[in-house]
Amino acid sequence: MRSITFIKFVHNLLFIVMTVALAVFFYEVIVDRITFLTWAAVAGFLVEGVVLIANRWKCPLTVYAERLGSTHGRVTDTFLPKWFADRAFQIFGGLWACAMLLLAIRMLG
Repeated sequence: MRSITFIKFVHNLLFIVMTVALAVFFYEVIVDRITFLTWAAVAGFLVEGVVLIANRWKCPLTVYAERLGSTHGRVTDTFLPKWFADRAFQIFGGLWACAMLLLAIRMLG
């Protein structure tokens, strides 16, 4: 299906999955309960990072939405406030970095 609505749906689904993964990851390192889910979250975020780097820090779904005619390419505007969507990479990146630091401390300690 080639529509902006479908792209937004897929992006929102991925956003929810990654948000839950970050929450589980953060929780598990805080309570020092490192499980398969911890490592799955780390792998998921590393893959996401590689994809973003390969696309010059732009979500491929944004690029695809622009190709389909979206004037701004934003696919996060379905349910996120603009101020949050504009800072999602910084917010989630900061939380991920904190969780990774704590994971490193847990693994070395």
